[in-house]
Amino acid sequence: MLLTGFGPFPGVPVNASAGLVRRVARKARAAFPNVRATAAILPTEWERVPRLIAKLHERHRPALALHFGVASGSKCIRLETAARNFCRGSVDAAGALPGDERLSADGPPARLSSIAVPRIAAALAAKGYPFAISEDAGGYLCNAVLYHSLALAEARGGCQVGFVHIPCDLAEPSLRVEDVTAAALEIIKIALETAPAETSGNIAG
Repeated sequence: MLLTGFGPFPGVPVNASAGLVRRVARKARAAFPNVRATAAILPTEWERVPRLIAKLHERHRPALALHFGVASGSKCIRLETAARNFCRGSVDAAGALPGDERLSADGPPARLSSIAVPRIAAALAAKGYPFAISEDAGGYLCNAVLYHSLALAEARGGCQVGFVHIPCDLAEPSLRVEDVTAAALEIIKIALETAPAETSGNIAG
């Protein structure tokens, strides 16, 4: 299992997703002892992210790749259902702009998340976690990571991919880091339970 968060980027000097994925990975190792959980922090950079995502998929060959990022102004957990083949013309953490308005010259206009979003949403609702289902992961690096990760999973097979946006501030009483951690573990639990038959033998990923 691969869990990723992001480093800082313009306007967000401390990215809450970085600390979250480290915390979730530690908890996941205890909660799911048969699953190898790897946490990686991605630089919020247009040029480096595709290469790093490819290296992480190649090195770990995960059965589940679950990516996290922050959404400015959000007060809930946001389950992303799709990534678009689109780059917003926004400066990254290295001060660079994307080289093209598309993520892939020959890729499809959109790729769909492959985790069981409806079942996950039902579980989060039952436990009282504030959440939303989103059809637009934005045009920044969060969208890019989801798109590239889905493409790699499609090429390799046997890997579920999802993206979760979290609030920038996890110290709010309505959604603290403990709550988001517990919600992330619930997402992982359901994703593992609903893994396609061909991935069930690769649960250690």
